[in-house]
Amino acid sequence: MPIIISIATFVFTLLGGLFALRFKDKLHLILGFSAGAVIAVAFFDLMPEAISLGSKTYSISTITSVVAAGFILYMILDRLVVMHGHTHNDEHAEPTRRGKLGAGSLSIHSFLDGVAIGIAFQVSAAVGLIVAVAVLVHDFSDGINTVNLILKNKGDRKDAMRWLIVDALAPVLGVISTLFFTLSATALGIVLAIFSGFFLYIGASDLLPESHHAHPTKWTTIMTVLGVAILFIAIKIASL
Repeated sequence: MPIIISIATFVFTLLGGLFALRFKDKLHLILGFSAGAVIAVAFFDLMPEAISLGSKTYSISTITSVVAAGFILYMILDRLVVMHGHTHNDEHAEPTRRGKLGAGSLSIHSFLDGVAIGIAFQVSAAVGLIVAVAVLVHDFSDGINTVNLILKNKGDRKDAMRWLIVDALAPVLGVISTLFFTLSATALGIVLAIFSGFFLYIGASDLLPESHHAHPTKWTTIMTVLGVAILFIAIKIASL
């Protein structure tokens, strides 16, 4: 069952990315949606799950501090990428590296999604199915977000497809990896808190400003709110 579900995550992620490639002429609208979706995943999925898992050992304030540390860590990494880019003559070096950094972060998160599915099935089939549904509902937007991060940072279609495949394969590898190790609930909670901070930075400091750049804010704002609303509803339904 976990392997079957991991294949489903591959398909959902791939479909989301192909959707973004098909409608890349409306990239600013998709970026607005992606910003809302990424922020919603952080607030309504990763952070609550991190608190639920980690609070058995750590206080809630400690876990939220880890979220803040993740935000700051990603900011430092992003700024280092910018500084490194300025040392080269290639004007496209900086945004391309930034896109790869963002797509890589999303791919690692997808890998952890697979780990979460595998560990949940180690607990019980019922828990595994609940976690799997929660993962599947945002895998489609994960694919969109991965493609958008590459395209908006001057990557081409081939780059976007390569990273989309990496992101789609990541949860499959995550599930397979749990056949060889176990991760405590507390440790997984801390990891999810860090990635919650990562996602808040990507959504608020990268995707959201770019979606409004040189475009009317009305429709991009509507798409951002729509991204938050859809992911909120989907996550709530998945948790029932």
